[in-house]
Amino acid sequence: MPAEPTPGDPSPGGTVLGDDGLHRTPWGAVPGMMQDYYDTEWGVPVSGEPAHFERLCLEGFQAGLSWATILRKRDAFREVFFDFDVDAVATLGPDDVERLMGDARIVRNRAKIEATVTNARAVIALREEGGLEAFLWSFKPADTPRPQSMVDVPTTSPESVALSKALRKKGFRFVGPTTMFALMEALGIVDTHVLGSHRRGVSGVWAS
Repeated sequence: MPAEPTPGDPSPGGTVLGDDGLHRTPWGAVPGMMQDYYDTEWGVPVSGEPAHFERLCLEGFQAGLSWATILRKRDAFREVFFDFDVDAVATLGPDDVERLMGDARIVRNRAKIEATVTNARAVIALREEGGLEAFLWSFKPADTPRPQSMVDVPTTSPESVALSKALRKKGFRFVGPTTMFALMEALGIVDTHVLGSHRRGVSGVWAS
């Protein structure tokens, strides 16, 4: 008779069993901040321009860093970027960039800070075409990945490549195909929860 699964051990399907008896995608099984984010936000659609702009910006800041780093600094990002109010962010100028470069609470990367301002202005222009939310969701694929384990999770897709190109044409920066695929995952545009995770299908967009 096989032994009972032990919390923290990976299942044959690629999930990790938590102390609460729930199976999760491995990165979301880390107790604390990461697990809370996985259980409450990741892969769940949001509503409104600020929420979509926030996720677009944070994915850009995450490039080359861990997502845990971004989550730890999220409150500070929200403060300095006016809760990601696009019109307010778009008014920031060179002096503001210099001030933010001195703020250790956020990621002090000049190119990423400047891109946030540039992208806010691009979002404003995009309102004439239906807005950021509709634009992002227009790249929803016909199907979603169904990974058995993390090795099955792609890092890009034809749709994320197309989205990246389209956003760049609109003047956006730090919107590469990998970053845009991560954004699509975060928003539930695709579902890459490992099969067997208790959060699989949580977006309501895809059948598990």
